[in-house]
Amino acid sequence: MGSPPLLLLFSFLLMLQHATRAEQTRHYKFNIQIANVTRLCSTKSILTVNGQFPGPKIVAREGDRVVVRVTNHVDHNVTIHWHGVRQLRSGWADGPAYVTQCPIQTGQSYVYNFTIVGQRGTLFWHAHISWLRATLYGPIIILPKLGVPYPFGKPYKEVPIILGEWWKTDTEAVISQALQTGGAPNVSDAYTINGLPGPLYNCSAQHTFKLKVKPGKVYLLRLINAAVNDELFFSIANHTVTVVEVDAGYVKPFDTEIVLVSPGQTTNLLLRTKPYFPGAMFLMKARPYATGQATFDNTTVAGFVEYQKPYSVSAFDKKLPLHKPTLPAFNDTSFAANFAGKLRTLATVRFPANVPQSVDRRFFFTVGLGTNPCQVNGTCQGPNGTKFAAAVNNVSFAMPTTALLQAHYFGQSRGVYTPDFPVYPLRQFNYTGTPPNNTMVGNGTKLVVLPFNASVELVMQDTSILGTESHPLHLHGYNFFVVGQGSGNFDPAKDPANFNLVDPVERNTIGVPAGGWVAIRFLADNPGVWFMHCHIEAHMSWGLKMAWLVLDGSLPSQKLPPPPSDLPKCG
Repeated sequence: MGSPPLLLLFSFLLMLQHATRAEQTRHYKFNIQIANVTRLCSTKSILTVNGQFPGPKIVAREGDRVVVRVTNHVDHNVTIHWHGVRQLRSGWADGPAYVTQCPIQTGQSYVYNFTIVGQRGTLFWHAHISWLRATLYGPIIILPKLGVPYPFGKPYKEVPIILGEWWKTDTEAVISQALQTGGAPNVSDAYTINGLPGPLYNCSAQHTFKLKVKPGKVYLLRLINAAVNDELFFSIANHTVTVVEVDAGYVKPFDTEIVLVSPGQTTNLLLRTKPYFPGAMFLMKARPYATGQATFDNTTVAGFVEYQKPYSVSAFDKKLPLHKPTLPAFNDTSFAANFAGKLRTLATVRFPANVPQSVDRRFFFTVGLGTNPCQVNGTCQGPNGTKFAAAVNNVSFAMPTTALLQAHYFGQSRGVYTPDFPVYPLRQFNYTGTPPNNTMVGNGTKLVVLPFNASVELVMQDTSILGTESHPLHLHGYNFFVVGQGSGNFDPAKDPANFNLVDPVERNTIGVPAGGWVAIRFLADNPGVWFMHCHIEAHMSWGLKMAWLVLDGSLPSQKLPPPPSDLPKCG
């Protein structure tokens, strides 16, 4: 009579042990240090984490706590941003310099401490100060909770594919010169796949990424666009891939031969290899989607997909025919619109689409380029002797010298920021028509203040000032639902009727279409100061950025905790 209860107790203890193991604390040490790296026939010193380029991967399960001790051994001030991680009540760990923290100075350390809540898939980490993210980046791989399967078949193997950008010169000198002259920064010399430029560039045949596969298998490709300034098309010759996740959120699967991924975006792809040895090799290629009038790096990065021969465990034949993919034209806006239109969140019982059905606060933001006046007696290389600038609602964001989150938390906002970011453009015009004669922008450190748990609808409108252009906008601290997008000017009387409030894609970074608009919704349930900016670094350097201040709620669980004791100090 006594054994069944004992057995039940033993089973319960086993279950309890399994449950406590399901959510772990993952510890990492990131040492920011210099390494010499050779690419494109020349060697240069770059910033790395632990001497690795690209940097080490963070691997965790949904629900895990991640603790990363970052120590700065270089002369540059550094911060790290965990791009796309929601940072629920952990804004002190978000990372953008002078927004949530002051940078980590030479010889100093800071511990980033956050928990991954309600996310699974692929994200990435990168430096978030000046242009240091050109080499300081790496993947974040979030596995499902133990015992929770993927909503698709378990892949044979998972492979990160990180698209990057490479300059022969020091990128800090590139942006410093551009800001000084007021002109556009020099474009990169190459794109990279996992840090390698590939065979289409000089001296780079030995620096080529090779994906070695077996026939009849399914590979999960974790595609990350870590490029500094360019949206990118990606394709593998003679292969179709299935899109299953974007920005750490599952989507309704669809097949495609070409993927568009903007800077800051991630896309998980299922690659089903051919059922037999194909007697050929295949190129994977990426090149830019560029809609603006400025010059851009119009080169192409390539890697190989090589099939293992059936009669050999490890032999890969280099003398096989080579197939090459065809990518869209650089400015193929119709492909971009069609690809974006295919993305729908999974919207199942297990993975619901919690789209705000009603709206408390509505905002309309114009995003685009503009100009600032040249300094007195100066010579500037921007349009008509001005300096290039960029703005949201004609406000070019001026970075403070005190971190915004600290100023807010300690009630010391005076002289740091003002809470009066415009809800609508103060100067209205035909946004995608003939641009106004005055291209000058205003400058300031202005924030939007939101009450806790407010439901927000934001329409972002591209402008034709200095030419229409696609702008990938990234919102820190939140995922949002892309409820609508279109070309031309947003029509508030007609367009909302077509919003998708059932299964819109959930993202953290969205391309505002060239000459068009996009509408997003989110629930302001995460107190703190949250940066929103264009993920094209040149545009961000020119001021295409702003911040949201979300106030505390009434409950203890709705308030921002105090800062950690090792929070870096400005100075």
